[in-house]
Amino acid sequence: MIFENLSLNLSSREALAIIILVLIITSIISFLMGKLVYRVNNQKQLKETRNDAIKRSRAVLGGQMAEQIAPFLPGFPCNAADVRFVGKPVDFVAFPGMAEGKNIEEILLIEVKTGSSKLSEREKEIRELCKRGKVRYVEYYFSADK
Repeated sequence: MIFENLSLNLSSREALAIIILVLIITSIISFLMGKLVYRVNNQKQLKETRNDAIKRSRAVLGGQMAEQIAPFLPGFPCNAADVRFVGKPVDFVAFPGMAEGKNIEEILLIEVKTGSSKLSEREKEIRELCKRGKVRYVEYYFSADK
């Protein structure tokens, strides 16, 4: 062995002190390495989280822009002048024919979706109520005199 000719005359106290010193140094190195690994992993996770947030933000902004310009795009179900923006829980209410002075023969509730977005549970509920004819016209009169 490498240490064959090395003779150490250590007392048990000195040997114990060296062992404790080696344990302390090993503990400090382990702690610092763990901290470094944590920092690297944390930075990677932070970067991934930020990238995901940016991606989602862009999707939301793109969807909001699409909502605003949708009435002017080809294939929209009616004239842009017949549309009123609502926002929530549906994007638009439309009265086809109104802008040209024609008879309004139907009222449309229009929800704009982009990409792979899907209807929310509330939007699905509204769609089903429309399909079942559960839509009413209500007149509300307000008088400050009473």
